Amino acid sequence: MPRLDAGPRVAAGIALLCAPYVHHAPHGKAAGRGRGAGTRDPAAHTRVRMRQSCPVPEPETHTNETATPDIHPHAATLKRLEKSSGSLAAQAIARMDETLPWYRAMPPENRSWIGLVAQAGIAAFTEWFRHPDAPQAISTDVFGTAPRELTRAITLRQTVEMVRTTIEVMESAIDEVAAPGDEAALREALLVYAREIAFATAQVYAQAAEARGAWDARLESLVVNAVLSGEVDEGAVSRAAALGWNAPEHVCVVLGTAPDGDSELTVEAIRRAARHAKLQVLTGVLGSRLVVIAGGSNNPLAVARSLIGPFAPGPVVAGPVVPDLLAATRSAQAAAAGLKACSAWQDAPRPVLADDLLPERAIAGDPSAREQLVEEIYRPLEEAGSALLETLSVYLEQASSLEGAARMLFVHPNTVRYRLRRVTDVTGWSPSDVRSAFTLRIALILGRLAEGDLPA
Repeated sequence: MPRLDAGPRVAAGIALLCAPYVHHAPHGKAAGRGRGAGTRDPAAHTRVRMRQSCPVPEPETHTNETATPDIHPHAATLKRLEKSSGSLAAQAIARMDETLPWYRAMPPENRSWIGLVAQAGIAAFTEWFRHPDAPQAISTDVFGTAPRELTRAITLRQTVEMVRTTIEVMESAIDEVAAPGDEAALREALLVYAREIAFATAQVYAQAAEARGAWDARLESLVVNAVLSGEVDEGAVSRAAALGWNAPEHVCVVLGTAPDGDSELTVEAIRRAARHAKLQVLTGVLGSRLVVIAGGSNNPLAVARSLIGPFAPGPVVAGPVVPDLLAATRSAQAAAAGLKACSAWQDAPRPVLADDLLPERAIAGDPSAREQLVEEIYRPLEEAGSALLETLSVYLEQASSLEGAARMLFVHPNTVRYRLRRVTDVTGWSPSDVRSAFTLRIALILGRLAEGDLPA
């Protein structure tokens, strides 16, 4: 069976499909493109018509051109800087050892960390010089090689000296490192980088200070809570020591209302006032109360007056002086009871001592105030003789009248006056003062109640 040539027929079919969308060329021109002048090849004619009617897009021409990498404007200087970074770091470390006494006195481990920081700083400058416009975290590149504890081992001043020494070494080597003609460019880049390093150093120490401040605030809060709740132990004392508490001999607690706003600002204001008064303080804001544990003075009223500025309007009560932090709970409890009962004394001074609020505290149900009134007023009068108790009782009942008390006791008014002076000497409270007379009256009542509660 003869083989059929399907090419012309397929080509003709494709031409028919494309025919409605194109214009045909004139027959004369198409015929002139045949195989011979007098013959027409249908397949060739069809192929010509296909090229005219359905033009195939020509393939894209790919050039052999490749994108040339960006050439650094100071390529020679960059290469020389990369090669000399190690020697620059060694020179910087040697300069530190020569000029910085604190560096020589440091343990080997910390000196090795400082050396790594210097090397990282020079390497970071090289990378920054290569890509000056690329965003880089310089603080991470330079100080990220050292542990966080290094910020406790060296101070900010020492870090500034370390950075200055390294920059000076690099600046002195500019003429050797820079390619001819690039000295000014390298020097300018180093100045800009030194500014960035300064900001990075400040950022590192600011973050360390914030973290340390947050940790110290938590420790301080634990100590203050322990004092208020009566859970002070050696652990609380050691935490206070970590905060700089040097175990002063005299300690008292001052309580008042905390102002509105940021508590950290209030605490810092208390610390400033304490520094001015040369006091040691542990302080904190607990709810609506501002608590200050102050040490270094045996005058609680003077302590409260020196620290009263940051307190909000309202009563401020100072507890009694105790020997140390372990006994500070007694002062805190007295101050808290006084703050609670202070509203009963409308004319109370500001600040006021917790011991000056003993009668109000006793009436409010403070057992320690009741016991203190009995033990410090009633018992000493009882031991001094019945005449003092009797004279004081009659004097108070007679509205503080010497003549009335003398008539009731059948004695001379001078005898009453003498006995009342003895009451003042024994108790520290003067019956002729209205406020003291009120305190003495409450003490007598509580003492008699205590006598009645004793078993027969």
